[in-house]
Amino acid sequence: MVVKINNNMFRTHNCGVLRIEDVGKEVVLSGWVQKVRDKGGMIWVDLRDRYGITQLIFEEGKSDPADLERVKKLGREYVVKVEGSVVERIAKNENIPTGHIEITVKHLDILNSSKVPPFIIEDQTDGGEDLRMKFRYLDLRRNVVRKNLELRHKINQSTRHYLDEHGFIEVETPVLIKSTPEGARDFVVPSRMNQGEFYALPQSPQTFKQLLMVSGLDRYYQIVKCFRDEDLRADRQPEFTQIDCEMSFVDREQILETFEGLTKYLFRETLGVSLEQFPRMSYQEAMEKYGSDKPDIRFEMHIASISEVAQGKGFNVFDQSEAILAIVVPGAAEYSRKQIDQLTEWVRRPQIGAKGMVFVKCLPDGGYKSSVDKFYSQEDLKNWAQTTGAESGDLILVLSGPKDNTLKAIGELRLEMGRRLNLMDAQGYRPLWVVDFPLLEWDDNAQRYHAMHHPFTSPSKEDRHLLDEDAGSVRANAYDLVINGVEIGGGSIRIHDRSLQQQMFRLLGFTEEEAAAQFGFLMQAFEYGAPPHGGIAFGFDRLCALMGGSDSIRDYIAFPKNNAGRDVMIDSPSAISKEQLDELGLDIQGFTH
Repeated sequence: MVVKINNNMFRTHNCGVLRIEDVGKEVVLSGWVQKVRDKGGMIWVDLRDRYGITQLIFEEGKSDPADLERVKKLGREYVVKVEGSVVERIAKNENIPTGHIEITVKHLDILNSSKVPPFIIEDQTDGGEDLRMKFRYLDLRRNVVRKNLELRHKINQSTRHYLDEHGFIEVETPVLIKSTPEGARDFVVPSRMNQGEFYALPQSPQTFKQLLMVSGLDRYYQIVKCFRDEDLRADRQPEFTQIDCEMSFVDREQILETFEGLTKYLFRETLGVSLEQFPRMSYQEAMEKYGSDKPDIRFEMHIASISEVAQGKGFNVFDQSEAILAIVVPGAAEYSRKQIDQLTEWVRRPQIGAKGMVFVKCLPDGGYKSSVDKFYSQEDLKNWAQTTGAESGDLILVLSGPKDNTLKAIGELRLEMGRRLNLMDAQGYRPLWVVDFPLLEWDDNAQRYHAMHHPFTSPSKEDRHLLDEDAGSVRANAYDLVINGVEIGGGSIRIHDRSLQQQMFRLLGFTEEEAAAQFGFLMQAFEYGAPPHGGIAFGFDRLCALMGGSDSIRDYIAFPKNNAGRDVMIDSPSAISKEQLDELGLDIQGFTH
């Protein structure tokens, strides 16, 4: 990276900028010692900063004796400043941009010493993840980690440029807000001045961005921190960042067009990748074909129902199942029994939840070999093959059970087979919009509906009349952006009518008093000319990870938490003093140090 540096006492150039045309220049460089190679009469030092590496050379009889003494004391990660001349290297290094030159050092200053770092600070390190998170400030010196943050910065800047060009205004919304019962668990903050009462950290700026639309701002965005107290995975953190947007006087098509444009712009500007048109897929089609509401469409292997041709043959497992679903694995009929047994154990894991798996091999001679030959004839299995589209040499894998659970399980099996067969092109991006989600989902335990997105999502116009008579069948005017099986963003057209919002709250089990206590400010705002509006939020960390080719968002966050939600570098969360608890009016045993 070429960065203009004003001449100062520490450097005239950075460690990644000097080239063969700079030979003869007098320069000043500062940075960290990457390596020292002492060959007796010659000593080479690799000096590193954020921008690259430059080789330094010291030679007995030519270098200052005091410098030779100092250079022999250098260790890894010492901070040094050097003054010298750019010369052409004899043994050139084609692997780095500065590999054709080196610096003949005329003076060396040691600016700071360093303990031996706990792991090697190079692209290929010997430090495990826990150790590197404890010393994250050292891990950030490595090229691979720094480049992740540089990509994040570039996506951030490109996002702002696109949205500014499209008339959006950036507005900051509060971080200390009111706790609400819907959604994930809140992080709560006790109030000292209002003892016994609590703020919550926002899971999203949802109600505030709707209020901004009521205020007439028309187009809002914010690259905003959000907080959710939920169990962690590779793509989740207790605090995360969203590209949060809202627009007034728009319908779904205008929102999809705008943010399809943003996505294309980000991929083009940051990766040089041109994305094609984004297809649309209904939630129902996504679940039935892929077993997921975030389908990976880089490969087919669609799910097929074989209930009609598999039931009624005396195999009780199938006869008693609500759904019998299959996928065809192309060219996998040669799988050994050991490989199939391994797959069976894989689907039985608690994360997948299947009780077992049936297989059918479509043999080269036109016959079939299955794990249920006892119950099904060759003609029966041929019907399975015809129903699923299996051909000679393919392997049919079958799961059965309750429909929703089986769809989820076979969707996971489909993805696992895609990974095992290398069907997911790491360099290819296949985006799509998933639309027409259910507005509500029934919770058997609570015996009530929950909002599938959030309580402010508008029902589709075609289904609004069903809200009172068949609420479970109502579709939401909502949409998710999915790329390569990763949900990148989601949003909806919002409710902007007070009476419809009241109806939604009733369906979700709120009493009028509860709705007024939680969301009275929003309901009141709807009485003052709320415009039609809608929006979307992109998971910024997740987008960065996808564009950077990583499965973990932690790689794109400067100081992430671990899977237990802890920052092991600063040892947080931690206990607080009794004096602090007393100030807050809290009397909690065991929470002080």
